[in-house]
Amino acid sequence: MHRYRLFDHTADLGVEVYGKTVNELFANAAFAVFDILADLKHISPTVERKIVVDGDGWEDLLVNYLREILYLYNGEGLLLKEFSIIDIDPRHLEGKVSGEPFDPSRHRINTEIKAVTYHQAAVRETPKEWTARVIFDV
Repeated sequence: MHRYRLFDHTADLGVEVYGKTVNELFANAAFAVFDILADLKHISPTVERKIVVDGDGWEDLLVNYLREILYLYNGEGLLLKEFSIIDIDPRHLEGKVSGEPFDPSRHRINTEIKAVTYHQAAVRETPKEWTARVIFDV
């Protein structure tokens, strides 16, 4: 199963994410952010951060989670590579992420993601898997 796929959206970048469980879905969504942003094979998981976010349902939780991890890049200069969800329900998420500080001599930014939007944000559980859609402002 693919972790995610891109879809066209006017002036922005849409991502459809997949997971066998809701934990995997959220981890794959975070992976998609940084896989789009940079070349993950050049990132080492040397710095770890705990992530705790709240939301008002799955969609709000997903947007808040992705905004939080994007802040780690924009605010702290961390490029992330590994994502795990420890505890999750529709209103609360606890997870861990790891990566390393951005080093322009070793890392190349592919696509700058400015923001995670609520536009068309969706999280769905089907009998086979979980899926989500989110739009990034690039």
